Amino acid sequence: MVNSLVDVLFCINEEGIIEKIISPEEPNYQQVLVAAKSDGILKELASSEYLLPGFIDLHVHAPQWPQAGLALDRPLHDWLNTYTFPLEAKYADVEFAEKVYSHLVDRLLSLGTTTALYFATVHKEASVVLAKTCATKGQRGLVGKVVMDHPNENPSYYRDASTEQALSDTEAFIQEVQELNQTTKQGVYPVVTPRFIPSCTDEALQGLGQLAEKYDTHIQSHCSESDWEHQYAYNRYGKSDTEMLHSFGLLTDKSVMAHAGLLSDADMQQFADTGAAVAHCPISNAYFGNAVTRVKQLMDDYQVKVGLGSDISGGFSPSLYDNLKQAVISSRMLEDGVNPLLSAEQRGKAESRLSLNEVFYLATVGGGEALSLPIGKLDVGYAFDAQIIDVTRFPFIEETDLDEVFQKSLYLTESEDIKQVFVQGELVYSNKGAK
Repeated sequence: MVNSLVDVLFCINEEGIIEKIISPEEPNYQQVLVAAKSDGILKELASSEYLLPGFIDLHVHAPQWPQAGLALDRPLHDWLNTYTFPLEAKYADVEFAEKVYSHLVDRLLSLGTTTALYFATVHKEASVVLAKTCATKGQRGLVGKVVMDHPNENPSYYRDASTEQALSDTEAFIQEVQELNQTTKQGVYPVVTPRFIPSCTDEALQGLGQLAEKYDTHIQSHCSESDWEHQYAYNRYGKSDTEMLHSFGLLTDKSVMAHAGLLSDADMQQFADTGAAVAHCPISNAYFGNAVTRVKQLMDDYQVKVGLGSDISGGFSPSLYDNLKQAVISSRMLEDGVNPLLSAEQRGKAESRLSLNEVFYLATVGGGEALSLPIGKLDVGYAFDAQIIDVTRFPFIEETDLDEVFQKSLYLTESEDIKQVFVQGELVYSNKGAK
């Protein structure tokens, strides 16, 4: 069972950091409780309400929000060129970007996602709009202006004008978002973002690695997501995605690589050696990944940092509740195997299943460690990012059995059960219709 705190007082300072946690057994508990009530600063939970850490989504394609739930029957390469790239090209219109990004950030907050790692588009101005939207609405956002400069691998209507322009726009974006971060309480951060190796020239990949080092930024991309992408690197370089990302300076302890479903053991070791993290996107991988990511092996055998991602819109659901459930399901399928023509001994990969506790870790602590930020825990020294859920709608729940409450909370919570959401100590979402 995860660590449970009962009737404790979370003392949060002006910066939104948990300064102290006082349990009922401590001698000053009543004194602090009475003083907080008297000062009107005590927030009390009802008997049916429980506090969970805010969720951390490590992979969101923000501009793809309008196409969530569409065309998931198409192969990845076709899906990108037929649907995704035409949609992302529309973000040259800043007003369109403002409309979509405002709607998406509101939706993610309502689902308990307090931090998100975003891909934007190739458009610098629209990418800044996404960062500003996060800053204004109170979500902790890590945002990347996407680089797609390869003239032979991207459509003519949607790519960077040149390698030089891609790099200069990225540098200007980094500077503008770092300036915005100076006045953003919860933090908003620029992220160096080559879409993936197929979309970028060698010059761009090298330049992006240099910019990430110069400005000490986070880095994100895709790595070995599908048979197509995984094989592309071998065809172009004779080496794996992982090897090439590392050679360009893009695999560091501030890197988060999405999917990683086809990593070799040597690739996993490279992630471990560099401190790079994996964003596990179980729903999206079921559609486009061609494999189940070996999360247990990454974590247990190689001590690689792993968090959870929704991969909107390769994944249809923006809810990490849905994604953590799928993470459990996918891991069971990996362990048991899916080919009935094979014997049980041949069918699956042993010791692959993830427990509910482990996927909760991915959605919270794992995400915080992947981003090297003090988030994901309700603990002293961490940002107070939290969601209050109400279990009134859950069937036949015994509220004194905290393990039962926890399990049902992860499996049954829907948006109507999330009552309030806090980021860095600030109330950023309140569900007036919650029980």
